[in-house]
Amino acid sequence: MLDSIFSAALTTTELTFTNAILTILISIVLGGLISFTYMKTNPAGYSQSFTLTMVLLPVIVAIIILLIGSNVARAFSLAGAFSIIRFRSAPGDPKDITFVLFTMASGLACGVGSFGYAVLFTLILCILMVVLNRTGFGLRKSVQKTLKVTIPENLGYEEAFAEVFNTFNVAYELKKIRTTELGSLYELVYAVTIDEHTSQKELLDAIRTRNGNLDLSLTMAPVMNDY
Repeated sequence: MLDSIFSAALTTTELTFTNAILTILISIVLGGLISFTYMKTNPAGYSQSFTLTMVLLPVIVAIIILLIGSNVARAFSLAGAFSIIRFRSAPGDPKDITFVLFTMASGLACGVGSFGYAVLFTLILCILMVVLNRTGFGLRKSVQKTLKVTIPENLGYEEAFAEVFNTFNVAYELKKIRTTELGSLYELVYAVTIDEHTSQKELLDAIRTRNGNLDLSLTMAPVMNDY
């Protein structure tokens, strides 16, 4: 029975009203499932526009495939129409790009009439994404951050905080040095890797005792900007 469902799906590419309605409905359901999976695997935050896009994208792709069918002239005409459209956006998160490709593949499978395969592949990949998210696959146990510390000129900056970093088992690299206050102070910029079990407050307190309670900051990513 399963073989008949999957094999029959590959032959239902003729554009009829019933086939079009079935294709649209299945595409909407699969797009909603993919969007729901994305929301559940991104509890930290997501945009409504992106989740709505993932619901509509499989439908749009499926409709395009239905309209083209096996007509080569239509395919070239559609390619020419899309060539005049320019999409300008900043590079997104790799996971977001993967979900976009996921929804497009689902819509493509529905468009060619492979409903059984579309449902099968969507379920497998959604379950896979949930499992990988729940197991914390690829999650780093340490975080790389940028530490900026101001020290007086009489404190040697080469090994000023080496003992503190070793005590808290923090990997560090001195990235930049600059003078402030007419040369009376130095600002040191470190790229530090902090374990999740390390108390950041205790680390900063230990640094403050070394630099005389001068300015210091700890940011999330070691991005070096020009001053």
